[in-house]
Amino acid sequence: MAEHKDPIDTLVYLSKEAQPIPDDEVESASSATINSEVEKRLLRKIDFWLVGFYSLVYVFRVIDSANYSNAAIINLEKGTGIKKQLGFTPSQWAWTLSIFSYSYLIFEPTNTILLKLFRPSRWMFILIIAWGVSASSSSAAMSFKGMMCVRFAIGMAEAGFFPSVLYHYAFWYKPSEMPQRIALFYSVGQISSALSGLLAYAISFMDQKGGLSGWRWLFLLEGFPAIILAFVAFWIPDYPESTKYLTEEERDFWRNRLAATAPKGVTKHWDWKSLRVMVRDPTLYTFALYWICHGIGGFGVGVALPTVIYQLGFTTTAKSQLMNIPPYVSAFLLLNTLGFMLQRKWIRPWATAVGIESTIIVCYIILLTVDNPVVRYLCLIVAVACAGCAYPVIWSERIRALEGTTASGIGIGLTNACAQFSGIVGPHVFSTVFGPRYRTSYAINLSVLVVGISSILTTWLLVVRKDRRTGYSAR
Repeated sequence: MAEHKDPIDTLVYLSKEAQPIPDDEVESASSATINSEVEKRLLRKIDFWLVGFYSLVYVFRVIDSANYSNAAIINLEKGTGIKKQLGFTPSQWAWTLSIFSYSYLIFEPTNTILLKLFRPSRWMFILIIAWGVSASSSSAAMSFKGMMCVRFAIGMAEAGFFPSVLYHYAFWYKPSEMPQRIALFYSVGQISSALSGLLAYAISFMDQKGGLSGWRWLFLLEGFPAIILAFVAFWIPDYPESTKYLTEEERDFWRNRLAATAPKGVTKHWDWKSLRVMVRDPTLYTFALYWICHGIGGFGVGVALPTVIYQLGFTTTAKSQLMNIPPYVSAFLLLNTLGFMLQRKWIRPWATAVGIESTIIVCYIILLTVDNPVVRYLCLIVAVACAGCAYPVIWSERIRALEGTTASGIGIGLTNACAQFSGIVGPHVFSTVFGPRYRTSYAINLSVLVVGISSILTTWLLVVRKDRRTGYSAR
């Protein structure tokens, strides 16, 4: 039965509803709408360069590094493979794989500071053209020593790219805007790992063309796109305070929307205060431990994936290159799905990272205990796909934990350098002496990932406590 209302009450209610909205509230709502539209337009403009251009470059950066693993089995049956022609032992091959990561480990932490010193557009030109030339030059290697030198040079040139991109993002985007952008940028690296297998498959048919082996053609051709893209880097916007892509009003708007702790393009001095804060922060070490553990346990199999797939025993070397594609395509799809969900806060970074590591552990248990090659291949697909998502889903939290221009630069580079243990330890853990079942390799990775889950849970707890002290809200 409908509730009876007094006529006087009804008149009072209607009179309140009919009162006009104050002018200041109308102006505030209108201003918010305009600011939102301006923000979206400016974001699209900056995304074109910072996300679009960097993603395109990253495709070829990953192809450069991934194709060395593909070279291990290219034209193996014809007797013109790289290991036979250069006389590599299993140990020497593992060292040519891992030396690349040693140079990463050495040069990555400070590369972000060099980006600040030279400006992003100039520093990116130097990095991209250096690795393009070095990658093509590796086709001329004639011995173990020669390949070690050129691989170290490629790693030195490529070391600064990924952390410099994330550092550059920190000058332009809020932490809440980074997950999907980082996911998209990182995911094209996964798809380019798949493309590297397809490229290696196609180039394997060029074996002995012009008197060059297939693996030499592979290295020679892969560096050319980077050399061309290096010159495009001159046009990328440097900082909100100085870019020519924005008007003075737009620059002011962009500066005001960023957090006070975000790095600034106008900061030229070495900020010892923020660096001391970073060194005393326990999350620096727990994040580093997680990056090391996932690098070894999650990514370790990736450095030897073509060989591991080939030794499953149901494919040829040429087809193994094609079978290298599904794991990375799966990583691309999974990562963009997770990035979309993170951006809309349907899932949270910390819980997602723990779930990813747990899934990889389950895959390793199956790889240890099941002999069916098809089942093991499917587990490799899931493990590699999950491994490619772990860092991106947590990167925004890592960047948010860093305060100040100097600390952000050093912290991003130092953290990402820890991931290079995958390339240092992985080739030795997945040495062919443990093949074709690689039980020892999977057992080692499984143990390392258990430590990795512990470190990410500890970091989660530390960051939550810090947020409560500072009053930070993730909303």
